[in-house]
Amino acid sequence: MSVLADKSLVIIGGTSGLGLSAAKAMVGAGARIVAVGRQRDKVAAVEAELGQHCVGCVADATDPASATAAIEIALERFGGFHGLYHVAGGSGRRHGDGPLHELTDEGWEFTLNENLTSLFYSNRAAVRQFLKQKRGGSVLNMGSVLGFSPAPHYFSTHAYVAAKAAIIGFTRSIAASYAADGIRCNVLAPALVATPMSQRAQTDDAIREYVAARQPLLESGIGMPSDLDGAVIFFMGDQSRFVTGQVLAVDGGWSVSDGRRLTP
Repeated sequence: MSVLADKSLVIIGGTSGLGLSAAKAMVGAGARIVAVGRQRDKVAAVEAELGQHCVGCVADATDPASATAAIEIALERFGGFHGLYHVAGGSGRRHGDGPLHELTDEGWEFTLNENLTSLFYSNRAAVRQFLKQKRGGSVLNMGSVLGFSPAPHYFSTHAYVAAKAAIIGFTRSIAASYAADGIRCNVLAPALVATPMSQRAQTDDAIREYVAARQPLLESGIGMPSDLDGAVIFFMGDQSRFVTGQVLAVDGGWSVSDGRRLTP
């Protein structure tokens, strides 16, 4: 069933990890997409794999003009714009993010710019276009379970957590403001998923053991990007037409577990 057959969608950060998996799922569900990414070779690879249903856009999410340009491409190539999925973001650990007493000014500024300011730019561009069209649409933002369920021993990058928590408040606020315009705004909050960003955690035996207990739905604990795809399709399609301002934890049980294995 092509549940997104009439949709023209933009993915900010659609060329790797969670965004790439979502791009494939969206096209599989019938959508036409614009996939935005920083690296030209990755953008070209996505275009080649997904064919005529995907147009790539080489751009940096932290540039305020990038999302607007991607939306214009969707309008020109596919004749419409129905939804935005903002996945772009990343760790600021190498730039100085960490526990508060070690967190540097550079780490704070870089991490918030990468994860929160970029999302503000894309959401603003989407809402402006939806208001212009006068027919609503869907905005889906990438949060993190760390935004409301911390793990201080292994995941103490406080600027990153601040950004992800802010995304929840920001999204709920704009959801309230634009619901009457038919604009839906929601958040996905995953726990540890196997992506390029999570390589440090994936290769640390102590973290893997902790995650296996904190995310008990899977034996390994670690989810796959495709584990989020069903939720993405739901939020970008008409099935979610009565849903806004929500935070969906796709977390393998993280938010209801304490990190200890239960024994019979």
